[in-house]
Amino acid sequence: MKKVAVFMGSKSDLEIMESCFDTLKKFEIPFDVFILSAHRTPDEVAQVCKTAEENYGVIIAAAGFAAHLAGTIAGKVSIPVIGIPVDNSSFKGLDSLLSTVMMPPGVPVATVTTGKAGAVNAAVLAAQILSIAYPEIRKKLHNYKKEMKEKVLKANEEAKKYSYEG
Repeated sequence: MKKVAVFMGSKSDLEIMESCFDTLKKFEIPFDVFILSAHRTPDEVAQVCKTAEENYGVIIAAAGFAAHLAGTIAGKVSIPVIGIPVDNSSFKGLDSLLSTVMMPPGVPVATVTTGKAGAVNAAVLAAQILSIAYPEIRKKLHNYKKEMKEKVLKANEEAKKYSYEG
């Protein structure tokens, strides 16, 4: 099975990205983690990208502030790149969101929401992409969605006790 490469622009992103790691593990998808910056370590990012298509099926890249990490990687590879805007600036992630999603024609970055929810969604999207080639992941995705449905239905039943007929 192809692995997922998970990039973070800074060590401070680790807390958010643990949700991504946990979700990839839930789907039993192997992954490698890199803390590299598009701005501070561009040569090292480029070096990993040289062999990325051989080693990975999907790349996830999380970054805050200018957040060019996902776009920089997408410009160097032809496999799917998923960007997670990190909400760690005074703009509360809006700057990261815009710089991740606003890519030029021909260099797409699939962009998810900010923060921990984005980290989970990036892992689920990576699983969905990989499930095209790996049916065992698709089965796990079906079970994951079934579990989410059951959780909501259970909460709905529990919420009925708050109803009032007046």
